[in-house]
Formats: sequence, structure tokens, C-alpha cells
Amino acid sequence: MKYITFKNQDKMPMLGLGTWKSGPGEVYQAVLWAIEAGYRHIDCAAIYQNEKEVGDALQKAFKEGLVKREELWITSKLWNNAHELAKVEGGIQQTLADLQLDYLDLYLIHWPISLKAGVTFPSSGEDFLDYKTVPLSETWKGMEALKEKGLTRHIGVSNFNIAKLKEVQLNCSITPEMNQIELHPYLPQNGLVDYCKQNGINVTAYSPLGSADRPKARQKDSDPILMEHNVFKELAEKYTCSVAQILIAWSLHRDIAVIPKSANKERITANLKSKDIELSADDLKSIESIEGRHRYIDGTFFTEVPGSPFEQSDLWES
Repeated sequence: MKYITFKNQDKMPMLGLGTWKSGPGEVYQAVLWAIEAGYRHIDCAAIYQNEKEVGDALQKAFKEGLVKREELWITSKLWNNAHELAKVEGGIQQTLADLQLDYLDLYLIHWPISLKAGVTFPSSGEDFLDYKTVPLSETWKGMEALKEKGLTRHIGVSNFNIAKLKEVQLNCSITPEMNQIELHPYLPQNGLVDYCKQNGINVTAYSPLGSADRPKARQKDSDPILMEHNVFKELAEKYTCSVAQILIAWSLHRDIAVIPKSANKERITANLKSKDIELSADDLKSIESIEGRHRYIDGTFFTEVPGSPFEQSDLWES
């Protein structure tokens, strides 16, 4: 297994299990299967609304001696309705209670967009808090306090572009240690990845397989299907593996952590084996030469809400 090594020498396995879209009754078993298969990195979030079930699975794994707490890397994320300074700690405390843990290994600001307390997803402009009301620096100050209190060992962000990273960096005592972003061959994000690496910010790829099972409200008929591209099919045949394994291996070859989601035992096991695939320089060139760019999780569920104070430029450079 490849690892990301943090400044304090903590090591995060670069291949983890994603839990977004793992519904009630399936995420519990998925987490146990993953731990049994050898995963030591589980990615969670409050908005996934399944952290209690993840927590039950973790406790079962601990009690049965499958793994010790200190052998696992657990990430979670602060949802948009807890960005105000006084509410940040409440966000992580709820997650810790649901996961039945004393601390997280990594805690991220999920999106650079703030919502009023009690709002899960916005339906009108009244549901938002703009940057004047809750600047990102205020939320980050709250995140820094969580690390200082030992509630999380590391802190970072998710879905932050370069401009938003710079805004946090200008006003921080602790530089973000991670940026979790959508990343796959249709969206390689080379400029953002380079900026992160130059500034000591690690990168994790979400939706590495193209998020084919994203909610129907987030799908368009024109969306390309990443896993059906011939380049990946040919490479899968070459290495006698799945297209998913090729896509996961591609991120690992870029020294980027990756968190594919699955609730299928065979695919969970197969995804972990991606770490053993050694793509050649020619393979990587063939993937890099793929034409077409596409973002599957585009944030329009925030920016296209009537009266929203946020625009696509608040999320993405391009």
C-alpha cells in the first residue's frame, strides 16, 4: 500500500473506501467487508447520512479484533450548515458521536459554501450565508481549534479551487493539509493538483470512476460515461483487470489518494488490488491524451438555486 505522509509522520493509506451513496443497510456491511479485505482508510461525511451505521460497523470490527482504532484512518467532513465559528465544533462532535469515536484522523470543510443552521440543501436564496456574513477564514479558524483540541489529527478542505485555497492560506495558522476534489481522466485538474503539491496540500480524488451512480437529479443525458471509454477497456484487457482498477491505479500513479465507493463485496476486494497494477509510461500517456473534459459533480445544486449568492466561479476555475 502507498501512503501519504503528513508533517507529523502520520501515514494515510492512499486507497480508501468511499461511503457516499451507500444507503441504509448496506454501508455497515461494506465497511466490514472493506476492513476484512485489508482497507485501513474509510472516508465519511455528515451529509451522507450514514455515519451512525459506519460507526456501528467500526465498533463491531474493534470488538471482534479485526482492527484497532489506531490502525484505521477515518476522514469526515463538516457540512455547509455548520460554517459559523460557534457551530464548527458541534459539527465534529455530532460526527464523533455517530461514528462512536474519540477523534478523527482528518476533518474537511466539505464545500466553500455556507448555509443557515438547520438547512440541509438550499431551496432559495434565504437559505444561504454569503462570504461577508461567514467568510471562509472564520470557518477555518474553527477548524484549527478542532485540531488544537485533539478532536481531529489533521484538517483540510474539499471542493476548493486555487482562489479559495489562497484565501484560507492568507489568514491561517495551519495550512490546509488536504483538498478532496473530483478527479478522473475526464477531469485531471492538473493546475489545481500542481498548486496543492507546491503548497504542501495533499490531494484525494473522489468520484474516480465517474460517479455513474450519482443521484438522478445530478445526471444529464449528455454526460459521458467514463468507464466506457475504449482506452480504459484496452488497458483493462492488457492487465487482465477491470476498468475500475485501471482508473484507481491511474490516480495512485499520480500520488493522489483515491476513495472509490462500493457496497459490493467482490468489487470492494477488486478495487483494493488496484494498488498492485503498475501502469507504464505509455499507458499514462494514452490516458492523458484522452480528449474531452467533464465535471460530474458541478455544484449547480448550490449555484442555480434562485437567489443564490454563489456562482460557478466561486467553485471552479474552469
